[in-house]
Amino acid sequence: QVQLVESGGGLVQPGGSLRLSCATSGSIFRFYAMGWYRQAPGKQRELVAVITNGGSTNYADSVKGRFTISRVNAENTVYLQMNSLEPEDTAVYYCNARSIASNYWGQGTQVTVSS
Repeated sequence: QVQLVESGGGLVQPGGSLRLSCATSGSIFRFYAMGWYRQAPGKQRELVAVITNGGSTNYADSVKGRFTISRVNAENTVYLQMNSLEPEDTAVYYCNARSIASNYWGQGTQVTVSS
C-alpha cells in the first residue's frame, strides 16, 4: 500500500517562506514522477510543480522563480521550497506520485499566507 505523508504547512506572512515535505512508503523509484498540487476554496485543484525520476522539473507560471521542487532519493522524499509567498498561494497542498499502474495522493497540508 502506497502512502504519501506530507508535512511543513502552516501560517506565514506575505513574503515569507515554507518548505513542504512528502515522504513515500518504500522506494521513490517506483514513481516516474512526483509533484505538488494545490486547491484553494472554491477552485479546482491545480498543478504547482512536478519532478521526474530523471530530475526534470516543471512549474506553474504563477510560482516560477519563487518555488523549487526537489527530491532526495536516499530519503524517499520530495520537497517544495516556497519563497516570497503571496496570499494567493493560500490553499491545501497535495503531494502526488505517479507510477505506470496508478496515481497516488497524500492527505494534504494547509498553507495560509496572511498578515
